[in-house]
Amino acid sequence: MPVQFTDSEIQALLLEGKPLPADYALRVVTKAKRGHRERELAVEGEAGSDFVLKLRQSSINPLDFSVILCVVPKGKNEEFRLRRHNGKSHEHTNKLERVKMYDYHIHMATERYQRTGWEEDSYAEPTNRYQDFQGALQSMLQDANFILPANAQIELI
Repeated sequence: MPVQFTDSEIQALLLEGKPLPADYALRVVTKAKRGHRERELAVEGEAGSDFVLKLRQSSINPLDFSVILCVVPKGKNEEFRLRRHNGKSHEHTNKLERVKMYDYHIHMATERYQRTGWEEDSYAEPTNRYQDFQGALQSMLQDANFILPANAQIELI
């Protein structure tokens, strides 16, 4: 059975402080890999949770990107997607609400979608908080309580 979290557990994981390493700006620079660029960064939360920040962007379409925050539950060998900031490269449908959108959008893990058997982060909301990959990354760092190292620059490479 896949790992499941309640909405309050999801919210607590999002609020858990996630200190970034001093060299994080270098560690989030994506690397080329078969038609896209990607990178992952493991971060231990202040309460001991294990998080993975995943970055992916198409080499062809700059609007095709994802910035994903996963948690790896203790004792499990699987990831649970808490948030996913996507680009404007495809149409998304919230299946339970039967709402379609074609815009930048943020996927959110919900208890309701898990109970119905859909992927944990199948629900999404449109956003105007970012218009590119770097903006999506900045938005994720703010939304998920990542803690920048002292003297870190806000602008990433």
